[in-house]
Amino acid sequence: MPFPLTAPLPRRLLLAAGAAVAAGAAVPGAAQPVDAARATGFIQSTGQELVGAINGGGGAPQRRERVAGILRRAVDVDGVGRFILGRYWRQASAEEQAQYLRLFEEIIIRNLSARFGEYQGVRFSLGRSQQRTEDDVLVNTVVERPNAAAFSLDWRVSEIGGQPRIVDVIAEGTSLRLTTRSEYSAVIGRNGGRVAALLDAMRSQVAQLAAREGR
Repeated sequence: MPFPLTAPLPRRLLLAAGAAVAAGAAVPGAAQPVDAARATGFIQSTGQELVGAINGGGGAPQRRERVAGILRRAVDVDGVGRFILGRYWRQASAEEQAQYLRLFEEIIIRNLSARFGEYQGVRFSLGRSQQRTEDDVLVNTVVERPNAAAFSLDWRVSEIGGQPRIVDVIAEGTSLRLTTRSEYSAVIGRNGGRVAALLDAMRSQVAQLAAREGR
């Protein structure tokens, strides 16, 4: 199911993680072998941090800021962003690449932190972990919210720069990075292969998100 570029991402994926993330080749040398136990421990500690930030004191803006800080540390935003852009990354100029990564981080962090901050009373538990390849592990979690059915999320974890990082979130079989890549590619394709057209659409989305948050 496509996610319109100018609309908020579905709530289940927004609750998932950070990330907003793809067919195509990964950045050469970006990922190193990751241990399943290490990946599981990383997701457990990150989940506990997020729950603490969400359920902590202060208003929604304060909760969003706390969540945003955790997501910036936990998600490989640059790597996910390059992966999503796929072959268009190589076609973009250095300036377009820099603008794209800046906008991508702002969209992902604003979307995720805003949605996370709405759900006080969240609980988080671990399911099973699966070593997919030596470079990534899927860690299953169950997220519970007050007055709502619990749901399952899979977090894809890789070792980036010597640290575990979230590189994808899968909800009900839907990959955040695969879906976003398809959407971004469609925007570029409709505009003659111009990455600049995607940047314009992303700027519009940032403006909408800022207006929604009142800042």
